[in-house]
Amino acid sequence: MKQEKIRVIYFTDPICSSCWTVEPQLRKLLVEYGDNIALEYHMGGLLPSWDMFTSGPISKPADVGRLWDELGDHSEMPIDGEVWRADPLPSSYPPCRAYKAAELQGMENASRFLRRTREMVMVENKNITRLDHLRQAAVDSGLDAARFADDYDSRSQQLFQKDLELRAQYGVRGFPAIFFVNGASNQILVYGSKPYENYEAAIRQLAPSADKKQAPAGGDLFDRYPTLTTRNTV
Repeated sequence: MKQEKIRVIYFTDPICSSCWTVEPQLRKLLVEYGDNIALEYHMGGLLPSWDMFTSGPISKPADVGRLWDELGDHSEMPIDGEVWRADPLPSSYPPCRAYKAAELQGMENASRFLRRTREMVMVENKNITRLDHLRQAAVDSGLDAARFADDYDSRSQQLFQKDLELRAQYGVRGFPAIFFVNGASNQILVYGSKPYENYEAAIRQLAPSADKKQAPAGGDLFDRYPTLTTRNTV
């Protein structure tokens, strides 16, 4: 009897810096346990607007810029806070909606699109609330750009609202929040930026007989993931 796949319910946001730092862990998980898991992304709406942040350590764009700069100093993933000083994002809702529009063209396409928007904002200092950047990300990801633009204008808001409702249902208050759920509804939450061993342990606990594949190297890895980063990428 074929084992039912583990649902990996990932609450994230295109501008979430901690989510950016765990991308290598998730990519490795998909390579090694992809046959055993079904990953689904849900947009969390990290930044509705700056009116929502009136107190605490993060209350204005410059605070995010400093946080990203500090993260870049010790993270293995490149990240630059300059966009928050040069062209700060007013909200993360537009790129969240854009992801939902991309998702209508398939999960693989949407995953590439999410990666591309993160590269734009984290490394290239591009304000991904701007439609010209979102359209370019759609083109770069191999999407039908005209369909993407139409879905962004029409269907994305309703789909994004469903993600926000699911976030509330799961009680998610921060990102990344990744729920591993097996066929018996047993559930494990891995919250925040964690080492790879935490994600693998969740798989092994929920599916002890899961097969682990050898991760590819060199050209084979680039065939699967066309863009990879190093800590010193600029």
